[in-house]
Formats: sequence, structure tokens, C-alpha cells
Amino acid sequence: MERIAILGGTFNPVHYGHLRCAEEVRESLGFKKAFFMPVSLSPHKEDLELASAGDRLEMVRLATAANPAFGVSDAEVKRGGRSYTIDTVRELKKDGFSPTLIVGSDSFNDITTWCEYEELFNEADFAVVPRPGHGVKKMAEAVPVELAKRFWYDTEYAAYVNSGGRRVTYMETTHLDISSSAIRERIRKGLSIRYLLPQAVEEFISAKGLYTRNG
Repeated sequence: MERIAILGGTFNPVHYGHLRCAEEVRESLGFKKAFFMPVSLSPHKEDLELASAGDRLEMVRLATAANPAFGVSDAEVKRGGRSYTIDTVRELKKDGFSPTLIVGSDSFNDITTWCEYEELFNEADFAVVPRPGHGVKKMAEAVPVELAKRFWYDTEYAAYVNSGGRRVTYMETTHLDISSSAIRERIRKGLSIRYLLPQAVEEFISAKGLYTRNG
């Protein structure tokens, strides 16, 4: 099976924090490709400012176009409805891919709220990256003790590994304290968002009138 890295999220909008994180994980773990996968609707976020799935998908395409090591997947957008990671992982494996999920510490700390989260640890690898303002919980803190006991630290891979060969790798990446919510707030206030995201994305947001008070 082909190993691929997957960074999922609302990307509302995508910004340099997302891009730099994916690039560093891809490079450090030796992936040829890192795929960005916008959700249709997130089961964890009720966001009244959520741009349409089509607009968010297009922003990701614009943001990643210059990097041949980046790809974009519309799998969850096409599926529609709430996006559950376990469903996506199973579809990817049917298509011959072995996914590593790039997950921020804020999300991984709440992994027990994910649909079929225990099964996810048997189906996919994780690359856990720090998010500003969110401490990183280790396995024994993030998941129930019985699940944590199924993993041991493997110095060869510098990761926690279970008997099925699935890995949880904790990584340090460049801290870019950029958030989509802060970008949206700046747009509402008429402030510059330059240098927080790619120019092509900024121009798309402006042309579509996204995230304005009346947009």
C-alpha cells in the first residue's frame, strides 16, 4: 500500500500554518505526497462562518498549487454531510493507500470524542503536531489506559507502535501562531490578512466577499 500523509480540516480559510505543518511532516517522515482534505461538515465544529465546501476546496487548491509535493483530495466534500475520519480512512485503504493522519495537539487531546476512535488506531498512523495554546498529551493521557498499553515506544521509529505496526509519532514543527478564526476576524474588521495566507487565497476571499459581515 502507498504511504500518504493526510491533513484534514475545515480550512476556513487555509493559511500558512497549515501549509508549513504539512511540509515539515511530509519531509521529516519521508512522504512523497501530503494531501489536504477539506471536510464537508465537521462533526466537531458548529461554525456559523463556515464557507461553502466548494469555496474551501478551491482555496486549498490555490494554496497548494505551487508545491508538487502537495495534493488535494475532495473525497469528504464529495461524500457530503458530516465527515468522520474513520470512514475516510477505510475508503483510502480500499483504494490502496496507507494513511498517516496529521493531527494537531488540540484535536488529538480530544481523540476519545472521535467516531470509532479505538478502531482508528488500528487503521491509520498518526503524526501529532503541537498547536499554540494546547499542551501535547502523551498516549497514556490522551486515551484510556487499556488502549495506551497496546503501544510501546520504538526508538527505531521514534514513535509509539502497536502490534499491528501502527504508529503514533509526536513531532515538533515550526510554531506559526496563525488561526483561521483570527483571519476571519481581521477580515470582518477590514484589517490586512497579507502574509498570513497565500496571496491567491487572499484574492479569492476578496473576490468572493467571504467572511465579511454581509458576505
